Amino acid sequence: MADKPSSGEILGIPYNFERPSLGRLLSSYWQPGKGMLVEKPFGIGYTLNLANWRSWVVLAVAGGLYYQQKQSGAAGDAGDADAEADDGPVEVIVDDD
Repeated sequence: MADKPSSGEILGIPYNFERPSLGRLLSSYWQPGKGMLVEKPFGIGYTLNLANWRSWVVLAVAGGLYYQQKQSGAAGDAGDADAEADDGPVEVIVDDD
């Protein structure tokens, strides 16, 4: 039985399951002169090239959206506490006159 290759491409998507080394990990995330996306050092697909300024814009936008979500979630939790206080049991009295 032939050994399966540990790196290559399937349908144009790169994969690499070779044992990662620290040097390969660091050099794969910092590749000056390359585009915004580069092949992952381990796993399937692409990752951001931190030597490209566009990657930093993507990270800043993602961080801003995450921060905005956390802020709106914290404000929404305080509003939900007031609504939960009003959702207590209700006594209904029916007069049969």
